[in-house]
Amino acid sequence: MTKTLMTETTSAPSESIHGVDPRDHVATALRDLAAGETLNLHGVAITARADIPKGHKIAVAAVASGGDVLKYGWPIGRATADIAVGDHVHVHNVETRLSGVEDFAYAAAAPAAHEAPPAGTFLGYRRRNGRVGTRNEIWVLCTVGCVANTARRIAEKANARFAGRVDGVFAFPHPFGCSQLGDDLTHTRKLIAGLAAHPNAGGVLILGLGCENNQLKALLESAPDLDPQRLRSFTTQMVEDEFEDGLAAIEALVEIAERDRRQPSPLSDLVVGLKCGGSDGFSGVTANPLVGRIADKVSDAGGTPVLTEIPEVFGAEQVLLSRAASQDVFDGAVRVIDDFKRYFIDNHQPIYENPSPGNIAGGITTLEEKSLGAVQKGGRSPLASVLRYGERVGPHGLALLEAPGNDAVSSTALTAAGATVILFTTGRGTPLGFPAPTLKIASNSALAVRKPGWIDFDAGVVLSGQTMDAAADSLMDLVVATASGQPTKAELNGEREIAIWKTGVTL
Repeated sequence: MTKTLMTETTSAPSESIHGVDPRDHVATALRDLAAGETLNLHGVAITARADIPKGHKIAVAAVASGGDVLKYGWPIGRATADIAVGDHVHVHNVETRLSGVEDFAYAAAAPAAHEAPPAGTFLGYRRRNGRVGTRNEIWVLCTVGCVANTARRIAEKANARFAGRVDGVFAFPHPFGCSQLGDDLTHTRKLIAGLAAHPNAGGVLILGLGCENNQLKALLESAPDLDPQRLRSFTTQMVEDEFEDGLAAIEALVEIAERDRRQPSPLSDLVVGLKCGGSDGFSGVTANPLVGRIADKVSDAGGTPVLTEIPEVFGAEQVLLSRAASQDVFDGAVRVIDDFKRYFIDNHQPIYENPSPGNIAGGITTLEEKSLGAVQKGGRSPLASVLRYGERVGPHGLALLEAPGNDAVSSTALTAAGATVILFTTGRGTPLGFPAPTLKIASNSALAVRKPGWIDFDAGVVLSGQTMDAAADSLMDLVVATASGQPTKAELNGEREIAIWKTGVTL
């Protein structure tokens, strides 16, 4: 029988510690705990045997040295010493169980229980290819880093000249495109092509230099879904004044895009990127399962949630694989996961070199724990498709996208895949923003209070009395409002950037 990942508590949390699954050996401290303090979890008294920081784990069941430590009903690591009830459970007494590539067997997923599709629409921009954008912007892209600053300066001048006529003119520079070979060059080309075809761009200007490996002609030929009426491009070595030519190109694009109008669109037209960064011990308890509810709502409505960060699937693979909609999807997911593990191994790096120092400070102990918390962003819907890096979404339903865990690289990959809104959960906070409007969802209320200029939604409310259902309804309302034009904090702060995954040598 396939075990499923629990995404919410079986009873109301106590005021001090929070348990997820009745099989768990640990609970999460909701505040700093003092040694000798007696706590209550589901009617059971537990005495803390050490000071335990907020967000860290306290043992609620004994585990012998060498035994598996369970959280979310799954192993998050192996005990390296005997653990007694009340102990602080962290890196000093738990280690990862991960080592290399594993074998997985396909089993047809049980039919998922679906809620009624959420009613309503969002106001979006329907493009000629049928995709629907949530913004109507002009994007300035470049084939190579040599003209990155040129792209930025053209966008700055255009924003001043054409202010108010579209939702903005934005440049997305990057340092690559030359001295690259093979798959590394292909990655750069695919990402730029994917951004050029994005429905949030009412017009796109692509600048080339002329002598780079990432030739403009080859890039355009690799992106057959581009709308030629809304595309302008030139190589800067071949024009006298790239700034005047660039501004003239953008003026032509603005004249087309400014005629676009938002129109009611069903939620089936939403493509929602799912991302976490700066996670803490609350991420897998509050923000990630809350976003999982949104992923299910979007999937049930016929839309497309997209999960990525493949290294943060390591240790939680079976949670996703058990929901594969077909043998082909299962096989595709296994290939992506195994290829990413071999990428680490081929570069002589351990696959478990994660969580980050910030994650550890926040209470996450092993990669398995981080992954089991992270995959909850994908909800419980069937896994419908698997995308390689640089590919764009096709069938509706939950998609798994190949990309690393790095915030900027994976969020750029989500955008290039077609995400028109990104839900970004965080326990530590970050100001980063990306081409698609990015909602920052705090896992704890303290972060939301401390950084109101960064955070769009406080998921910590589910630990202070609000139900997960009510919080999910509020977050879904915010997603719809954002898709209909309400700016995110990152947009208001001018935080918009891209990063491309570099995997090969530099000439």
